Amino acid sequence: MPAERLQKILAQAGYGSRRSCEELITLGRVRVNRQIASLGQKADPASDKITLDGRPISAAEPMIYIALHKPRNVLSTVEAEKGDGRKTVRDLVDIAGSFYPVGRLDYESEGLVLMTNDGELTNQLTHPRYGHEKE
Repeated sequence: MPAERLQKILAQAGYGSRRSCEELITLGRVRVNRQIASLGQKADPASDKITLDGRPISAAEPMIYIALHKPRNVLSTVEAEKGDGRKTVRDLVDIAGSFYPVGRLDYESEGLVLMTNDGELTNQLTHPRYGHEKE
């Protein structure tokens, strides 16, 4: 496996978004082969020993892609606010793992919702610079 940027490796392993993983690196919490990592550094998770707070990072999560028909009266989020008993799209999917909806539909709306743990795909579909129309 070719070397990749540390923040990407950490994000793929489920430690947060790339931006939040950059913060972990900046705070000096990440080491590669026992050396404090620096922002922009590359590593190969197959051959380098990467740790966060002294613990080896877990393997990258497999990518999950789910096309879900969201019915009316279901929240387009993975977790309702405290005390809110309404169903969420996460309640409708009986698959283990961490994933989230790409975009959202109103509570009263129904339609297709893509759910994934692929942050790169989410960015390409939702960031305005890519010009994808949302309906």
